[in-house]
Amino acid sequence: MVTKRSPTRKKKRLKVRFGVDYPKRVAFTGDVSDGGLYIITGQPEHPGAKLLIEINLPDEQQVIVFGRVRWAKKVPPNLIRLANKAGMGVQLTQFETGQEALKDYLETLSR
Repeated sequence: MVTKRSPTRKKKRLKVRFGVDYPKRVAFTGDVSDGGLYIITGQPEHPGAKLLIEINLPDEQQVIVFGRVRWAKKVPPNLIRLANKAGMGVQLTQFETGQEALKDYLETLSR
């Protein structure tokens, strides 16, 4: 089976805010790349939904990006830590700010 994922996907916990109209919900990433991320949440949006996402990098830089939910797995909040991949996979579609900052940060993880 051929995978469409970026080969630079890194397991990393970053704080994110996201929402359909505006970033109103808070969650964390399970992994991240310059083309997509996995958001751990018990209340994922449905596949196909367009999201506005704010990613907070450790150096206080903020990435603002639009994305589309590619898959979602809803799990009760008390089972998030036990479930396999509870949350949603998001393909990043258009950066508003911080594209280079995210790329630079991901490169530091490879070293």
